[in-house]
Amino acid sequence: MTEHKSHGPLGEKVSYPDKYDASCLHPIARQLGREGLGIDAQAALPFAGVDIWNGYELSWLTESGKPRVACAEFRFSADSPNIIESKSFKLYLNSFNQTRIASVDALKQTLIADLSAASGAGVSVAIYTPEHWAEMYGITAPKGECLDELDISPSAYAPDASLLATDGDEVCSEVLYSHLLRSRCPVTSQPDWASVEICYRGAKINREQLLAYIVSFREHDEFHEHCVERIFCDISQRCKPQALSVYARYTRRGGLDINPWRSTDRAFVPANSRGVRQ
Repeated sequence: MTEHKSHGPLGEKVSYPDKYDASCLHPIARQLGREGLGIDAQAALPFAGVDIWNGYELSWLTESGKPRVACAEFRFSADSPNIIESKSFKLYLNSFNQTRIASVDALKQTLIADLSAASGAGVSVAIYTPEHWAEMYGITAPKGECLDELDISPSAYAPDASLLATDGDEVCSEVLYSHLLRSRCPVTSQPDWASVEICYRGAKINREQLLAYIVSFREHDEFHEHCVERIFCDISQRCKPQALSVYARYTRRGGLDINPWRSTDRAFVPANSRGVRQ
């Protein structure tokens, strides 16, 4: 498989379409990032999950030619066959800018159909027009305790699962978070910044070691979704918690942010709580 086929327009100079074009969407098989984690394509996934995307630059024309603007939330199930390459998603959304659409609902149904076809599974879409922005987009802080002021001296800047450890047999339930997660796009090497929240029940995880592990992603090249799955799998294998959820809120780029959530809880639905850097 060539790089072009793998990553579509990412890292390439392209022209932005001025009319609706669903062919902009470029799917990438999730399994490509899961093979290195030992996840069998034929077996059940070791987690439940969802990727929540927020779009802040959605615009189109009414039938009379008047522009409208909105924000949108897109939810892709972690068990869908494909992720959507982010630049292709931006191109696709921009293709609506000079397209006349009968109604907000017609736009929503088009988005659902196109994104579901590209990802290989049903996608949930919500569109928020300006009168709803104040109630929908309040700034929130992560839950739990922040790790970032712990005194550590990191030396690893590539993911190192051996950094993870538990403190004896003490069992606890806690939520820990850090704003220091940074990885890089595997194609362009641009930095991807995130706050990551880890909720678990089980043997107490050593906090200094956990923070050092989070920092170790700093020069790692991997897509957002795959980074979160790596964190989930590494904590699961090294610390063996009874329950675990990992939720990363990435900063936006080009009007889109991506927020992957992976969990042992298959019934819970995560809130789309916007962080201060989003």
